[in-house]
Amino acid sequence: MGREAQVSESPAWPWPDSLDALIAAPRHHKLMFENERVRILEVRIPPGETVPVHTHRWPSAIYVAKQGDFIRRDGDGHLLFDSRTLGPPPTEPLVQWVPPLPPHSVENVGSIEILLISAELKPAELP
Repeated sequence: MGREAQVSESPAWPWPDSLDALIAAPRHHKLMFENERVRILEVRIPPGETVPVHTHRWPSAIYVAKQGDFIRRDGDGHLLFDSRTLGPPPTEPLVQWVPPLPPHSVENVGSIEILLISAELKPAELP
């Protein structure tokens, strides 16, 4: 009973697999490595480009190698975040923790390519 209870308590991902970053936005997301515990993505967004609406099912530690100004919108195109409100982007690499992301798009409104390495952490399998 314990195993079934744990499975039923975990929330189901409500968005279709077709919105997964590698499927919905393959031009900007490259699979570097994947196993049952982690998926590593290289994310590149050239200046002036918009990444199509996509999702990220798992939380991730993201190494931000190059950061520029960007706008994030929800799946319906409503503004969620404009990095320009925080001032100039950092010039040194940094690491961020990001929760799972529902449908969103990202537009690079800066003058340099955005480059991220995302380590998405999958849930542990139940014994």
